[in-house]
Amino acid sequence: MKEYARIRAIEYVLPDGVLSNETLAADYPAWDVEKIFSKTGINTRRVVGAGECASDLAFKACEKLFATEAIKKADVDFLVLCTQSPDYFLPATACVLQHRLGLSITCGAFDFNQGCSGFVYGLGIAKGLIETGQAKNVLLVTAETYSKYINPGDKSVRTLFGDAAAATLVSACEGEQEYLSRFNYGTDGAGAHNLIVPSGGARNFITDQSLLTDTVDDSGNVRNSSNLFMDGPSVFEFSMTRVPQLFDRLFDQALSVEKIDYFVLHQANKFMLDSLRRRLKIPADKFIAEYEHCGNTVSSTIPIALKAVQEKGLLKDDTLMAALGFGVGYSWAGCIIKW
Repeated sequence: MKEYARIRAIEYVLPDGVLSNETLAADYPAWDVEKIFSKTGINTRRVVGAGECASDLAFKACEKLFATEAIKKADVDFLVLCTQSPDYFLPATACVLQHRLGLSITCGAFDFNQGCSGFVYGLGIAKGLIETGQAKNVLLVTAETYSKYINPGDKSVRTLFGDAAAATLVSACEGEQEYLSRFNYGTDGAGAHNLIVPSGGARNFITDQSLLTDTVDDSGNVRNSSNLFMDGPSVFEFSMTRVPQLFDRLFDQALSVEKIDYFVLHQANKFMLDSLRRRLKIPADKFIAEYEHCGNTVSSTIPIALKAVQEKGLLKDDTLMAALGFGVGYSWAGCIIKW
């Protein structure tokens, strides 16, 4: 019998810091608690402390997974880390994490920078490693600390994003059919400037203090070029165009939409997801929404949502789910997950 890649376990962690709607309303008097919640669907976001990095969250998520005894550290033969907030320009944070976790030195490890579509991309990478015989057990880690990029005066993004990390174990498993299938990807770098941290990398290295000078936009949001910038209307338009196209490509006569038990989209915010659910005509009881307590955690939103569904006892053997990630890049990806 052939071996296929299969999700065996998921764990996640949130940092201790809490950013509530009450705090945001105090900072932005024109937005009360009800208005923030109605726009975002988020009550609280979790944020790291000053000295806490994405690798710290990643370490805790991995240790939480190992504590379940789903796998021994010695049996992990590949570590793949998706992050846009690495500890250093170099080396890869995955290498730092491999050492800190005490994984074998025969374990492969690398970072990839993908953001909102990163979890689905990571599943595709893990599937490729396993089903070509390069690995048996892949530890897929997603970890972000976007709060480090956000200006406290920018309500357009501060109300949305939270920090988190998730660890997903993907292993070789004998079966008669694929557990991870129908991968579809898309990229449109023409939208790169609509969700970006303009300065801090090699293109716009920060040597001039003028790059750190705050400016105020027409909506009253404060930021400088080292902060996260998002053109919300453009990102929304992109999502409402590309996600339905991705959705249509996932299904055909061999697999109909009706056969899917749950749809797990990137948990961007309430307005975005409600709009997509209506556009895609997905029944509410099949549509997963898990962002109220943590906000948009970028590459960790889908695994956090999957874990929440599992903890509710809704996942049984052979449960079918469609996972769709989309956002920064622009980048998008979708696949079918058989539990």
